Amino acid sequence: MQHHGAGLYRLTQDEALVEQLKVDYTQADLSAADRAMLDYAAKLTREPWAMVESDVIALREAGFSDSAILDINQVTGYYAFANRLVDGLGVPLEAFWDEEE
Repeated sequence: MQHHGAGLYRLTQDEALVEQLKVDYTQADLSAADRAMLDYAAKLTREPWAMVESDVIALREAGFSDSAILDINQVTGYYAFANRLVDGLGVPLEAFWDEEE
């Protein structure tokens, strides 16, 4: 989370938000749309077999277009894939990024 947290801080300049997201996004001060997006991403990451059409409908109701929903889905899937690759190889990712910064 160090690497992603540093990137999020560079984008938001909001240290408190980054810390909240690191600890528990469900307790962070987020817009309804951001919370819906993170709820979807968390469910897709933790229990992809449980995804149903109503998960997509919730994103539409939060204001996301079908194109944005596809982006959320693909980014979530990509991170799951990439994290499993590095975890499966025992790559110490956080240590690597700490050295680079």
